[in-house]
Parts: sequence; C-alpha cells; structure tokens
Amino acid sequence: MSVKFEKESFRETNLPTGGPVGPGGPGGPGAPPASNREVRHEFAHKIGERLTGGESQTGYLAAYIKQLESNPLRTKMLTSGGLAALQEVLASWIAHDRNRNGHYFTARVPKMAIYGAFVSAPLGHVLIGILQRLFAKRTSLRAKILQILISNLVIAPIQNTVYLASMAVIAGARTFHQIRATVRAGLFPVMKVSWISSPLALAFAQQFLPEQTWVPFFNLVAFVIGTYINAHTKKKRLAALRRKHYPESRDGRDGRDYRDTRDPRDPRDPRDGRGSEYSKRDY
Repeated sequence: MSVKFEKESFRETNLPTGGPVGPGGPGGPGAPPASNREVRHEFAHKIGERLTGGESQTGYLAAYIKQLESNPLRTKMLTSGGLAALQEVLASWIAHDRNRNGHYFTARVPKMAIYGAFVSAPLGHVLIGILQRLFAKRTSLRAKILQILISNLVIAPIQNTVYLASMAVIAGARTFHQIRATVRAGLFPVMKVSWISSPLALAFAQQFLPEQTWVPFFNLVAFVIGTYINAHTKKKRLAALRRKHYPESRDGRDGRDYRDTRDPRDPRDPRDGRGSEYSKRDY
C-alpha cells in the first residue's frame, strides 16, 4: 500500500489596516461599526497631529515656533495682545460684568490688547532675553536655582510694577499720585501670587521648553492667573457698588427696590437727576 502526500502551498496576504474589514474593504459596506472609543481616539489623534504636526512638523505649534524663531518680538506682541483682550472678555463673562449696553466687550478690551502688545510683550522680551543670556549654556542645578531667584526678586517686581501702573491708567488714573497709590496698594498681593506661580512655571520651562517659547508660555500662565484675579476683582467691585446703592434696611432685608431697572453699577443717585463725574466712566 502506498501513501501519497500532496504538498499544500500557502500564500501570505497583507491586509490593509486602519478599520474594520468588510466586503467593500476596510471600513467599507458590511464592516462592523467602529466603537465610540475608537472614534474618539482617532479624532483626538487627528487633532493632536494637526496641532503639533506629528512627524511632518507642519502643525500649528510647529508654525508658531517657526514664527517665534524668525519674528520673535512681533509674534510675542500678537500673542500677548490677544491673550490680554481675551482675558478681559472672559473675566467680564465670569463676573457678569456688562457695560451699559449689556455687552461683555467693554472699553477695557482694546486697552488691554494695547497693553499686552505694546507694553507687556516688549518688556518680557527684553527681561527674559537678559535672563537667558546670563544663564546661557549653564544647566547645573545651582544655575537653575539662581535663575529662579533672579526671576522672582528682580524681573517679577519690575513686571508687576509696570502691570499695576498700566492697570491704574486703564482704570482712569491720570496723576502720578493716583498711579503710585495703586502700585503701593497692590504690589505685595500680586508679588505673593508671583512667588508661588513663577518658580513652578520657570522650573517647568527649564526642563521641558525651548528658550524661544518661554515668553509665550509665561503669557499663557499669566493669562490663567490674571483671568481668575480679574474676575474676582470684578465680582468684589460689583458687590461693593450694590451695597453702596442698595443698602440693607434696618430689619435686615435687602433695601433694593426690585422694580428699579437701573444698572446697579450706575453711580447716580436715583433721588436726584444729578450724576457724579464717575457716571461717565465705562465700567
């Protein structure tokens, strides 16, 4: 008896990947639907690749960094001006602080944009540039700690003083005495916030960011902190105006007449037709 073995041949086929396979190919008709998790993952991947550029380095972040390298001051001015204006609008929205027309886009928004573009960005560009040149090619732990100390004890006071003086001018201060009073009253509270946030931000930048991105990164950190402080300040100011014009009655009830439709920020006394000079200000 003889036994015959037939040789079977196998051919390896490379199937395309990228989605469920159906009669019409991957993702085609008849393919099982992708899960929500897969859809979210693919969507997040496309967003991240578009922002960072992935391996092609053609995303928004790569284009922004390229602009920072080729036109550093102009790019920083546009970034800082846009963030300052957005901060004002966002803080007004959080605090429900509208102008007389009921809009969040108040007269402070373009003024904040001018401050960010023409004051904050050039000042940060110069001061951070000096700091980076002082510690160029010095990567030891001692150099990093010294850089943080100089940033907090020299650069931060200069920037915060200019910030408070600019905010005083935007708020209506016109004399040196008014500006100095604003700076003296607000410098130490602002410095306490800087002494907490600045070392963390600078340590992060030292470890993970290229030097040309430091100023925009610090602007982003200042945007988050500034939005919170600005919104908190607006809420306190609106509450003070309400207490001033609608004081509580002796029995503890709110003395406000809810039939009165006046804006609570309007400083004019409803009992007479006269208004103070502050009624001309756009809150």
